[in-house]
Amino acid sequence: MLKIDIKPIALLSLAALVSFQCLAFDIIAHRGASGYLPEHTLAATTMAFAQQPDYIEQDLVITSDGELVVLHDIHLETVTNVATMFPDRHREDGRFYALDFTLAELRSLTVHERTDSQGKQVYANRYQGEGQFKVATFTEHLSTIRSLNATTGESVGLYSEIKSPAWHREQGIDISKAVLKVLRAHNLDDAAANIYIQCFDFEEIKRLRQELGARVKLIQLIAENSWNETPTNYDALKTVAGMQELTQYVQGIGPWLGHVTRYEQGQPTTELTDWMMAAQQAGLLIHPYTFRLDALPPGISAEQLLMLMVKKWQFDGVFTDQVPPVKRFLQSQ
Repeated sequence: MLKIDIKPIALLSLAALVSFQCLAFDIIAHRGASGYLPEHTLAATTMAFAQQPDYIEQDLVITSDGELVVLHDIHLETVTNVATMFPDRHREDGRFYALDFTLAELRSLTVHERTDSQGKQVYANRYQGEGQFKVATFTEHLSTIRSLNATTGESVGLYSEIKSPAWHREQGIDISKAVLKVLRAHNLDDAAANIYIQCFDFEEIKRLRQELGARVKLIQLIAENSWNETPTNYDALKTVAGMQELTQYVQGIGPWLGHVTRYEQGQPTTELTDWMMAAQQAGLLIHPYTFRLDALPPGISAEQLLMLMVKKWQFDGVFTDQVPPVKRFLQSQ
């Protein structure tokens, strides 16, 4: 979580910030309209489309019968009732993996608001209804967005993540090839197409370009080594040299908001790190994650954080669970 002391914010008045040039700023609906409906459901995607972001995100994992489905994790128990429906289908670690289920079996599950390991809803004030939400395929999400674009005259794009490619290959599955197959079937493996493909795994990013011949726009996501997200050494990436290397493969980066600012005497500031400035100077897009009204960094308001991202830091966009407040802020500038 980005921690910014309100004191340095106060020194940077909103009036002064307005003098900074406002660049084009992409709004990326994080897991659909996840601040309002269960994440990654077609209902959340449809609601996100109605809110008119620039892009809607899809996280991609694969089923035992080779279908790409839209789920944030390779596990199922935090967002579905899989433990009730299939109580004996967990692995030795106690977790239920999407890869161990067919698409038909996943469709029998109900998707709910994300819960923690104790079954408590992670964002307590989010969706409280009893709607029946289901797991959907990548193709269903893609066709829904394309159809809505066609019927409304809009041009909302896709922003899709290849999840845990190294883990999938350990299981005998090449998820990147599966994703590219879908993209190519829909003429989306093209730098001019209205889609980004993102991944946390730098080796897979390189493989997409060099071995698999991907032409689609790519984004390198940035994590912490301690998260064990992928085998990537993020400490090496979060350097000036790391950013320069990335320019050979990607159009941009997706840093965690907690990464972006310098620390002085152990305290965060509002000044960007050297590697973030190097990324901008190298022409990489900056799309950080995640702006959430109900999980703001301590000591800063939503307006102040948006002002920093848009005006001072001049990022190119942001992932957000709540599109409307970001749109209102941009429209007010």
